[in-house]
Amino acid sequence: MDLHANLKPVAALVGVWKGPGQGFYPTIKTFDYVEELTFTNTGKPFLHYQQKTWSPTGTPLHTETGYLRIPSPGNVEFILALPTGQTELAEGTLVEGEAGFEISLTSTLHNSSSAKHVDATTRKYTLSGDVLEMRFGMAAVGQPMTDHLAATLTRVE
Repeated sequence: MDLHANLKPVAALVGVWKGPGQGFYPTIKTFDYVEELTFTNTGKPFLHYQQKTWSPTGTPLHTETGYLRIPSPGNVEFILALPTGQTELAEGTLVEGEAGFEISLTSTLHNSSSAKHVDATTRKYTLSGDVLEMRFGMAAVGQPMTDHLAATLTRVE
């Protein structure tokens, strides 16, 4: 299946990425985790996205799913659903470099009535060769925008 022309700048994302991460936030104890991201070509102008995390001992921690779109050159949209009761619409930029690219996103969130309240998030994905760095920031539960997650992922063959 051919990759849609709009997605050519992020073609290198297609596949599975996995690696160690660390979580931190003013209201929690710092923790280590393992993260896996899967970007799947659908033949449409978006990539299907799935994220899963586990504790170092293999206990499931989090998952989310959604779609990555490049509606126009340099512009990125990430539409996500989280089982914690949020939907996230992230928009931002794609800056291409010699060895990869950087995607920077800021999100608008909707929270279900039973969810912990999340005001906003930021996401940054930096691809350099076969290394994908992920950074996630969050403003939630009365805290201002603060770094929350950082992971270094490599391509899984």
